[in-house]
Amino acid sequence: MNRPPQKPEKTPLFSPVAGPRQAVVQTLKEQIARLEQTRLPTQQGPIPSGCQDLDQLLPDHGFHRGTLVEWLAAESGGGAETLALAAARSFCREGGVLVVLDSARELYPPAIARLGIDLEQLIVVQALNPADNLWALDQSLRCLAVAAVLAWPARLDGHTFRRLQLAAEEGGGLGLFVRPPAAEHEPSWADVRLRVEPLPGEGSSGRRLRIHLLRSRGGADGRQIDVEIDDETNTLRLAPRLAVAKDPRRAAGA
Repeated sequence: MNRPPQKPEKTPLFSPVAGPRQAVVQTLKEQIARLEQTRLPTQQGPIPSGCQDLDQLLPDHGFHRGTLVEWLAAESGGGAETLALAAARSFCREGGVLVVLDSARELYPPAIARLGIDLEQLIVVQALNPADNLWALDQSLRCLAVAAVLAWPARLDGHTFRRLQLAAEEGGGLGLFVRPPAAEHEPSWADVRLRVEPLPGEGSSGRRLRIHLLRSRGGADGRQIDVEIDDETNTLRLAPRLAVAKDPRRAAGA
């Protein structure tokens, strides 16, 4: 009597793990990575971040559609917005519009135009209250015609953050959140989380920034890179290493 063909067993996304703590943590990281991979469109690859050197820091050398990216920065105008807009520019090149949630009413459209973003692809939303701002953010992320969304959400509880992440998946665009450093200690549903710190210029022609990769879907957390923003040409490049002055006493001893 012939037996019916057996179906191949599927590999579960999560399976019970046991053993030393470090091995368990590593196993859980691998399982989470597999789970996160299943929620991304497999037929579409990453899009460059707009900063070539930042792409080298990212495991996939760019950002994925349908995801959120957090930029943690201590002060406004320190460079995080410029980096976020550079990423939005890359996504808008493939079609779609950029939506900016400007509840603080501080947006300066000519500065966005100087970064190479067509103002005809720009939609500015100035909500009257936080509830309306959150609703507009959710709806913008869900819209298929939106390539990227830039917002400054100071506080996000886990439930709301998860809802926004699902909204980005549905819309297929890129959500760019510029948030205060205190948000680093809060739960996050962002695909990539970066901390941006200003550095002394030391006579350079542009702004120097240090970008820390706090979390990414493909791992490689904890890495950092220094970049320089040329405000005249609006280009982003790797910052040159500063020369370390020699100690004259040490030189004399040598």
